[in-house]
Amino acid sequence: MAATLCTGWLSWWAEAMARAVRWLAALAVGTSIMAAQVRAQGRVPAFTPKDERIEDLPEGPGRDETFGMCTACHGYKLVADQGMTRDKWDETLTWMTERHGMPDIQGTDRDLILDYLATHHPPKAPAGAGGFRNPFAPQ
Repeated sequence: MAATLCTGWLSWWAEAMARAVRWLAALAVGTSIMAAQVRAQGRVPAFTPKDERIEDLPEGPGRDETFGMCTACHGYKLVADQGMTRDKWDETLTWMTERHGMPDIQGTDRDLILDYLATHHPPKAPAGAGGFRNPFAPQ
């Protein structure tokens, strides 16, 4: 009886392993086909920094410096969509410096950038039930 149980167990295990190998092989083939299609299509990202031009930003002191610092890491649209107070912009710059290795901007350069951001991207009026809270902005 023990031999039958052991043989039955091994048979079940061998069949389960065979199913797993077939499934993984199908997954690998499917992934390879999808990757080849993406390469063949020359996949174009939804956004590239070239889509943004400094001339599209509101004019004012600090526009060039702000655009240059922000677009070194991400699109300016991300910045323009935020809308924060000068203090929140200041906290955000500090957070990006500490968390993401952004150059530590200090002195008149920082003041110039903060003034531009606070002037041209102030807090937005709350919508309906209290407005949108940016999950990425420092709380």
